[in-house]
Amino acid sequence: MVKEENESPNRPDNTAFTQQRLPAWQPMLSAGIVIPGFVLIGLAFIGIGVALLITSRNIQVLELDYTGTEQNSPCFQCSDPDQQDCVCTLQFSINSLFEGPVFFYYGLSNYFQNYRRYGVSRDDGQLYGDLSYFKEPYDQCEPYRFDRNKRPIVPCGSVANCIAVYTFRLFQIVNGQQKEVPLDGKGIAWWTDYNIKFRNPTVTPLRNAFNSTAKPLFWPRPAYELDPSDPANNGFINQDFLVWMRRAALPDFRKLYRRITEGDYANGLPAGNYSLEIAYNYPVLSFSGRKMVVFSNVSWMGGKNEFLGIAYLVIGTLCVVMSVVMLIVYAKFKFPEED
Repeated sequence: MVKEENESPNRPDNTAFTQQRLPAWQPMLSAGIVIPGFVLIGLAFIGIGVALLITSRNIQVLELDYTGTEQNSPCFQCSDPDQQDCVCTLQFSINSLFEGPVFFYYGLSNYFQNYRRYGVSRDDGQLYGDLSYFKEPYDQCEPYRFDRNKRPIVPCGSVANCIAVYTFRLFQIVNGQQKEVPLDGKGIAWWTDYNIKFRNPTVTPLRNAFNSTAKPLFWPRPAYELDPSDPANNGFINQDFLVWMRRAALPDFRKLYRRITEGDYANGLPAGNYSLEIAYNYPVLSFSGRKMVVFSNVSWMGGKNEFLGIAYLVIGTLCVVMSVVMLIVYAKFKFPEED
């Protein structure tokens, strides 16, 4: 009598695919395959690295520090914390055409936006436009949760409270006269931030949604008045606000402020003399930071970044060196092939 086996209900079908009986191919690695393979991979990486490095070095970058710690700096007087509404002007020259489109950044150093307690000090419910969080902000927003009058702060938290509110005006000096360079501030934030992560309350007019709330302590004006010239650029979808709220990973960073793409400057900044008018309103000396503005253009690989090209060159060189080492070892210790 043959005992029948009880088949498991989870047993796969008896097919070549489910029972792993399909024909397979496995490469037989030998010196004749591995050594030329390392050489080809190394040469390919070296070629890509050279292309990336050349492209990166052709990108134009102009950095201007305006911290004002040096006495000969145009912004030295503005660096005094007691100075209010101080404006300073930087003069600079461009020797050749600064090819467009030109991207205008502001930069900060020694500023740790990646600090955990700083990063979690925000209320995503508020930033998504949920009015229930306007009345009772998230606990992590302390100490920027309520003001002295116990009114809820909107938007609350350290990230929003410390926003760098910058105002720059760029002029080209033409025949002794100042010609203002148009700065385009539309579309400088990430698409996901503008369309998904951040929302304004569905209240018209927008200022009514902020009734009985207080603006962040360090803000000169409330969220619904961030851009008086463009009503559609106010609240939590203000482009400068969105750029600031996307925290930087490193303590030295720069954030996009404007693009130069319009009028006579669509092809870039012509050679000549320029002046940059700066509303100096963000003190950094208390944490030994520095402030700068950066003008840069981009290429097919993005902004200036020599690290990627150097990394490809290093990996490619190592592959070629390893192929030479393996060839020497193979030639010296070659074993006869088995029959």
